[in-house]
Amino acid sequence: MFQDRLAQDVAQIQDHFDLVLSTFDDLPVAHAMVHTTQGGKRLRGFLVLESARLHGVDLSRAIWPATGIEALHAYSLVHDDLPCMDDDALRRGKPTIHVKWDEATAVLAGDALQTLAFELCTRPEVGPAEVRADLALTLAQASGAQGMVLGQALDMAAETAGSPLNLGQITRLQAGKTGALFEWSACAGARLAQADPENLRQYARALGLAFQIADDILDIEGDAEKAGKRLQKDTEAGKATFVSLLGLDAAKARAQELVDQACAALDDYGPQAETLKDAARFVIARDS
Repeated sequence: MFQDRLAQDVAQIQDHFDLVLSTFDDLPVAHAMVHTTQGGKRLRGFLVLESARLHGVDLSRAIWPATGIEALHAYSLVHDDLPCMDDDALRRGKPTIHVKWDEATAVLAGDALQTLAFELCTRPEVGPAEVRADLALTLAQASGAQGMVLGQALDMAAETAGSPLNLGQITRLQAGKTGALFEWSACAGARLAQADPENLRQYARALGLAFQIADDILDIEGDAEKAGKRLQKDTEAGKATFVSLLGLDAAKARAQELVDQACAALDDYGPQAETLKDAARFVIARDS
C-alpha cells in the first residue's frame, strides 16, 4: 500500500514540476532547475499529500504545496553541493549543477527554486488567503535561520570546531537541517484543512530524527551506487554522528524507538493513518 501510494505521489509531483517548469524561458538556469527536480524519494511531498488526504483535502489543492516543498528541498541540495559548502559532484546519481553547468548557474537555480516554493504554496488554487499565508509563514520559519538554514550553519560550524558535537547538539542540528522540513510537510495537510496539526507535528519530529539516524547508518553500511552520492563523508571529516556517538547497534535501536513514537502519535486518526505509519517504517528500512 505504502510503496504504491508513494510511487503514485512521486509521479504526480513530477508531472506537476514538468508542467510548472515548462513555462520557463529556454535558459541554462531553467534547464538546471529541471535537471535537479528529476528523481529523489519525494518523502516531503508525499507527507503533504498524505496528510492532506487524512483531512479530506483534494489533490487539486494539495499538489501545489507538495511540489513547493520539493522545490525548496531541491534548492537546499543545490546549494549544499556547492564547492563552498559540501563540494559534491554527484546527486541522485547525476552530476551536480555546478559540475554540469557552473557555480553561478547553481546559485541562481537554487535561488529560483527557493522562490518557486513560495510561489507554489501561495497560488490561488491552494485555498483561502489565510491558509496560503499560514503555509508561507511557516515554510519561511522552517526553511530559514530558525530551521533548515540554522541546521546547515551548525553543521558547517561543526566542521571547524575544536571538539566533536555531543548527542544533544547533533539532535538540535538535525532538527533544523532535516527535521524542520519534514515537520512542515506533515503538518501541511492539517493547515490546508485549518485543523490542529499537533499530532502530525509530533509524528514528524520523531520521523525526521529517525530519518537522519538512518542516513548516518547508511553512510556506514550503504551502497554509494544506490545512494547516488558519495558516502562516508562525515567519517572522513571526523565529524560526530549518531552512529559515532551511540554505536551502530544502539543507533539502529534508537531509530526504531523513534519510529514507534511516530506511529503512536497518529493513533487518534485510526486506520486512515496506516500509510503514514508505513512511511515511518520505511525511513529506517530503506537502502538509499
